[in-house]
Amino acid sequence: MNRQQKELVVQLFRENFAQSPASFIVGYRGLNVSQMQDLRSKLREQGGSLKVTKARLMKLALEGQENAEALLPYLHDQIGFVFVSEEPPAVAKVLSEFAKKHDALTLVVGKLDGDVLDSQGIVRIASLPSKPQLLAILSGTLKAPMTRLVFVLNMQIVQLLVVLKKIAEKKK
Repeated sequence: MNRQQKELVVQLFRENFAQSPASFIVGYRGLNVSQMQDLRSKLREQGGSLKVTKARLMKLALEGQENAEALLPYLHDQIGFVFVSEEPPAVAKVLSEFAKKHDALTLVVGKLDGDVLDSQGIVRIASLPSKPQLLAILSGTLKAPMTRLVFVLNMQIVQLLVVLKKIAEKKK
């Protein structure tokens, strides 16, 4: 790569890091090309992207970035950055499941909302339910008191009807 290409790569990494709500550093030593393509396609489906370049260029891209100093010690060996554009738990789940199937992929560290996560933190994020599931749980929780109130009021009417029916049967 010439100097212009390197500057372009550094600029691209800076933009991706600044725009993504979460990013993960993964080690990919030992993965073959088809496995990398498989990982990239699974990440794309969930709103993530895997970017690989020299660690030195990654360090240049992260210098001066907010909340990036904690990631600098992890920038060595064969690593890649996974940038998230949509839901971090969905991307973390893809990475966690892929790492379980392929020992060559290692979860090194992640950044989520300014917090640095170790590999166990990434796995914990992966175990969270998706956003639609959380919204369904929230709506069910909000709806439960109203549903119970309607049920109790309905039972009062049913009990009144049962009493009126028994009175009508006695008069016959």
